[in-house]
Amino acid sequence: MKVLLDTHFLLWVVLGTPRLDAFEWFERYRPWGVSPISFLEVKFLAEVGRLEVRHPEFTETIGKDPRFVVDEVPLLGLIDRALGLDWTRDPFDRLLAAHSLARRTPLCTLDRTIREHHPLLVAELP
Repeated sequence: MKVLLDTHFLLWVVLGTPRLDAFEWFERYRPWGVSPISFLEVKFLAEVGRLEVRHPEFTETIGKDPRFVVDEVPLLGLIDRALGLDWTRDPFDRLLAAHSLARRTPLCTLDRTIREHHPLLVAELP
């Protein structure tokens, strides 16, 4: 795993969003790491009506796709890292950043708050 995708990047790849065309470098980071935290965030977004995705089909699709590696990190270590990330109140952002730190793997995100505070980021992003 060369990078960990945040949930929005994951959705862009799975849903075939044209925005990815602007990131020609993105392919060389395969296989892309996926945190189980993103599965929870996608389910939450679907429940509140911000996204139309079916579970468990979404999770199964990711698990079978060779472009992705689902990376399970021990929960206690994840929480321990997340406790120190007081620069965000978004629990999903906090846990994804903690996952990146726990694995010492760059996070692929366009989220402005994460990019301002998180030390491990994919450098090619604006």
